Amino acid sequence: MNETSRIIADNLAAARTPCITSSFQAECVVLVHMLLEIEPRIPVLFLDTVHHFAQTYTYRDELAERWQLNLVNLRAAAPTPGLWQTDTQACCALHKVGPLFSALEAYDVWFTALRREQSPSRANLAESEPFRLPTGKTLRKVSPLAGWTTKDVWTYAKAHDIPLLPLYELGYSSIGCEPCTSLPLDPANPRSGRWQGQKLECGIHIQIQPPQ
Repeated sequence: MNETSRIIADNLAAARTPCITSSFQAECVVLVHMLLEIEPRIPVLFLDTVHHFAQTYTYRDELAERWQLNLVNLRAAAPTPGLWQTDTQACCALHKVGPLFSALEAYDVWFTALRREQSPSRANLAESEPFRLPTGKTLRKVSPLAGWTTKDVWTYAKAHDIPLLPLYELGYSSIGCEPCTSLPLDPANPRSGRWQGQKLECGIHIQIQPPQ
């Protein structure tokens, strides 16, 4: 068993209520594929921000049917289409952070497909660490692909005949909501096409610090 498989197996064995978040980007579907081999009914949480590319929704539905995913679509109670035009921070907080942190209250282990190579903000990413929610609840956040490269991801996808989101074929390297995603501004930085380069994270991976 390689190191990635060991991390997945060990954390699944210790979990009572595991889940994985997936934006259906390449690394996400690779990790879902690996988890399904051990836990076929693991909840796959998708943040429906109402701003995704049409291709993302179509791909999500096709893969969910093909793999028989236990798909959980999360959406803000009162979505505000177009909020990104005036405040991207508020838009991410309403459509991503709030729905996800609320949903995570039901789980004790949270798998993510984050990789250190993706961004300077993820350079020190741990493969497994406690994560504190705004309510004070702490769960374990597990990123088994932390040390993987983009090449590793695409090699695994090809080896396992995993179809990828068609937007990659158009030159996108990091894919989020349509209004805030462009082709990479810096070819050397795959996330440079997110939020017009104004920020690196939407907020869902930012640790809530306990009061001093």
